[in-house]
Amino acid sequence: MVGWFEIPVADMDRAKKFYEAVFQIEISLEDFGGTQMGWFPADHGKPGAAGSLIQNKDWYKPSETDGVLVYFNSLDVQNELDRIESNGGKIIQSKTQIRPDIGYMAVFLDSEGNRIALHSRQ
Repeated sequence: MVGWFEIPVADMDRAKKFYEAVFQIEISLEDFGGTQMGWFPADHGKPGAAGSLIQNKDWYKPSETDGVLVYFNSLDVQNELDRIESNGGKIIQSKTQIRPDIGYMAVFLDSEGNRIALHSRQ
């Protein structure tokens, strides 16, 4: 049901570098009259939400405790966890089994101080 998400950033270059390194993806940048957006790659043929990093100091503020918690899907959350701290993030909940039929989750702070989560079946 989620159609789009935006992750607030204070420093777009730093956030772009962090997410590209952790998820091993390429983020494309766009400037919309003072609002900087870094678009995550999307496969429109598959289910799941698309989203972006977003920088606009008047409308968006990174937060480690407030706001929505976004979960990124993964083959194994440990893959991304292994790249978080070396790229300027902080793990706040290591890989944890939710239930055998649901899988695993983890939570980290990104390079901007946002609380972000991961989910995988293994």
